[in-house]
Amino acid sequence: MVQERRAELGEPAALAEELDLVQVSDDGALRALVDEVVGRETDVVERYRGGNAGLLNALLGSVMKASRGKADPKAARELLLETLGPVGDG
Repeated sequence: MVQERRAELGEPAALAEELDLVQVSDDGALRALVDEVVGRETDVVERYRGGNAGLLNALLGSVMKASRGKADPKAARELLLETLGPVGDG
């Protein structure tokens, strides 16, 4: 029964791809999303650089929204930190 159902649905990776459920972890794609958010959310970036570290989560939320929830949050956070520099560095 399991084999029949699997044949009906196809391979899990192919099915996830077909249903557009694959997480975005490609560095280039994530960097483009981070750059888009940083360019659009300039007021939040300025306040982050002014010392409000909590705004990193707001920016991460914007990246997740821009990716429709598909961005790898850990990788996106690392790229945001790399792009923005240390908090208060503005």
